[in-house]
Amino acid sequence: MQKTTVLTAIDTNTPLEELQNYLLAKEWLHTAEKITAVEKPGDGNMNVVLRITTDQRSFILKQSRPYVQKYQQIKAPLDRIAVEKKFYQAVRDNAVHAHVPKIIGFDASEHLLLLEDLGHCEDMVYIYQKQAISNKQLDRLIFILGLIHRKKVSSDFPENLEMRQLNHQHIFELPFLEDNGFQLDDIQPGLQELSLQFKQDKKIKKVVKKVGKKYLSPGNTLLHGDYYPGSWMTEAENLYIIDPEFGFVGFPEFDLGVMSAHIIMATGKKGYLKRIHAAYQGEANLELMSQVAGIEIMRRLIGLAQLPLERTLKEKSKLLKKARKLILSP
Repeated sequence: MQKTTVLTAIDTNTPLEELQNYLLAKEWLHTAEKITAVEKPGDGNMNVVLRITTDQRSFILKQSRPYVQKYQQIKAPLDRIAVEKKFYQAVRDNAVHAHVPKIIGFDASEHLLLLEDLGHCEDMVYIYQKQAISNKQLDRLIFILGLIHRKKVSSDFPENLEMRQLNHQHIFELPFLEDNGFQLDDIQPGLQELSLQFKQDKKIKKVVKKVGKKYLSPGNTLLHGDYYPGSWMTEAENLYIIDPEFGFVGFPEFDLGVMSAHIIMATGKKGYLKRIHAAYQGEANLELMSQVAGIEIMRRLIGLAQLPLERTLKEKSKLLKKARKLILSP
């Protein structure tokens, strides 16, 4: 049988023989190596993600589609997978490489990236339920982020503008529209009414617009672009950072603010913002970091990108008020 060298779209239903032939043709499998299983390692938000197990090893295969995998009605640029590859390449020669998966192969025409399997990791979304994060984990996350930010990248690193425009819409625009087609009461009764005082606040909207404009502007710092618990993976004592498809060269306060927002949402403690700022090994404007954190909290509570955050309406109200203070009175 002639070897298949084109996959088009992969998923768990792709015949093993077809996948085997493709990987052999790309020389990503050894000659005698056989695929024994294909499974989803978890629920991918942006891309199709599969764990390929052979009779010798396992690895992760990621493929981008012209839409967001979790919300397929939302269009997304196919070349985001190339940005992820570029990010991993950019950090491979500094200490960050120990905290990201190694690249095994890349097929630009198929929008496909083959990565080292980090093992049966667990993402850190559990901190929302636990309502806590250990000092050791927090310090390591801050340290790793500092390493990423200090990495100098070449001038040809992708602008990733289409992904930023998509993200801009979901961070800085849609959450602050009164009528965005998203029914918050379907998430939690009473959330729609609670959201209105924040959606209608002109002072908040003014800051959101200003920070959003900065987000779309060129910067000088390599960013992960989505530095939150879903991108933080733990396995025993190891800590890994994955999914940098939103990466770009921007301002460090964005990553720092997003990180702070999720620690605050998990713990309910606004003081983590200054704790993270103080521990960060680099220059960062606390006011801008605070504004980003407040915006991220709001968009996660009253926007479309909801989290597995089980909180009462009263608790969400407190978080939203904290977010308003972070935005307006940092």
